[in-house]
Amino acid sequence: MAFASASTTSLAGQILTSAWAAGWPLVSLDGSIGRLLAWLAAILLIIVSVLAVMLYSVWLERKLIGRIQDRYGPNRVGKFGLLQPFADMIKILIKEDITPAGAHRAIFNLGAALMVPPAFLAFAVIPVSARLVGADLSVALLYCVAMSSAAVIPIFMAGWGSRNKYALLGAMRAVAQIIAYEIPQVLSLVGVVLLAGSLSLQSITYSQGPLQAAGQPSFPGVWLVFLQPVGFLIYLLATAAEIERSPFDIPEAESEIVAGYHIEYSGIKFGMFYVALYVTTIATCALGAILYLGGWQPPLASLAFIPGPIWLGLKTYLLVLVFMWLRGTLPRLRVDQLLAFAWKVLVPLSLANLLVAGLVGKLAHRGVSLAAPGTVQAGPLLIVLGFTLANICLVAMALGLAMANRSSARPAGEPGLAEAAS
Repeated sequence: MAFASASTTSLAGQILTSAWAAGWPLVSLDGSIGRLLAWLAAILLIIVSVLAVMLYSVWLERKLIGRIQDRYGPNRVGKFGLLQPFADMIKILIKEDITPAGAHRAIFNLGAALMVPPAFLAFAVIPVSARLVGADLSVALLYCVAMSSAAVIPIFMAGWGSRNKYALLGAMRAVAQIIAYEIPQVLSLVGVVLLAGSLSLQSITYSQGPLQAAGQPSFPGVWLVFLQPVGFLIYLLATAAEIERSPFDIPEAESEIVAGYHIEYSGIKFGMFYVALYVTTIATCALGAILYLGGWQPPLASLAFIPGPIWLGLKTYLLVLVFMWLRGTLPRLRVDQLLAFAWKVLVPLSLANLLVAGLVGKLAHRGVSLAAPGTVQAGPLLIVLGFTLANICLVAMALGLAMANRSSARPAGEPGLAEAAS
């Protein structure tokens, strides 16, 4: 595992260089104190930035869903309700913290405390620009998958430690849902790895954009969403299920199990679940923007004057808005429909997508390497056309699987759409 040192290519390295140029006496590029201070400053910068974005993501979602439902949303605290997130934060902090008498106190408290760290740890490897990344791991994508999987343990601890049947049922639903949708999510990411040829998020970003660097991949040279639209769709659906966003919020179904695994939590402990949910949403959207939308890379070389963090922020918030839109428009699924959709539709489709990515990617890479420079074969046009045909076949397969799943899930004697219409 190759960890980035505190050099000018990392966030801590940027802080060290700036402090050295300012003449700080305790900061030395070769000193352990300077490195420690730089890493602490980098960690603090990441946490504060993510919390600020999270607070106003909550405000934006409430305003957006309010408009969808013909309401104003928050508009009382501050102009346009911009101070509402801080009012909500103060309210949660001063609310009484109640622990049920029958709960397992240690596990109950640990379940809430362990929800937040994995959500923030994912940002340690997110490349914000060509020279700004917390730690440029060679296995950064594997690290992000591991951090997303770590949320299963505190969720089950929260449900079991509450000693409440509704909390335990919600926790079991959450564990089953996360495990089921993690399989197609990871399989969709393997297609990206096959095309980019690396598990490093920085290398995957370089493989998609017009800006190149020595030692970084340049194939395929286009955003992977154009080559892997089905894989991108699988990633979005599986991610929505993993972070329990509507219509996949079965573990928190109010009409069935009141509030799920965090039903017994209040005050700051409930706030930890809330923070973890939104921070994970932002982290997975940032990861999706890096894997499929080019990350900090501009769409055209002529737009390279716009800083990379702005490009990454715009692409990340585009995906965040998609999740908000889904929450405001789609009804909740039943638990059997949700699990059947994962195992019967997304898993076979992700396996087929992986096969297509490997086969067509190998042929396209071979064609690019054998083509003469400057010819049409050397450009991305032929690659996009080949993947377009392959993805059309995958879409047809997905429709067939969905229709077969719908027919098998229909109770005996219930008419289908065609019979009901007739």
